[in-house]
Amino acid sequence: MHLAHTMLRVRDLDASIAFYTGFLGLREVRRSPIGDEATLVFLTDEAGAYHIELTFNHDGRDYELGTQFGHLAFHVDDLEAVVAEVEAAGWWYRRSKPGGRSRYIFVKDPDGYDIEILERRSQAE
Repeated sequence: MHLAHTMLRVRDLDASIAFYTGFLGLREVRRSPIGDEATLVFLTDEAGAYHIELTFNHDGRDYELGTQFGHLAFHVDDLEAVVAEVEAAGWWYRRSKPGGRSRYIFVKDPDGYDIEILERRSQAE
């Protein structure tokens, strides 16, 4: 069994696509309208083995963030470069405690979902 995708309902499809493709570097691989009801946009990383499905419902309904969902996590090679990008954009972020086992930050996507950005560990660690 292989993980296929995670679906997130979004309020503003363009803002969410810009966040996930711009800041997180994902690429759009498929866009599927479901009649007049919704638009699904599938995004993936360089490997293309896993997808995030952004679902935008056209009926104008709003959503509350659920308490069951935690966050999405992404690896990067240079966390400080990401921190500089986040600060330049004026986004709120929370950083891991110094001296901890992992180095990471949390940011929020346009709908308030938590996104964890983890610095990849070197092979020597």
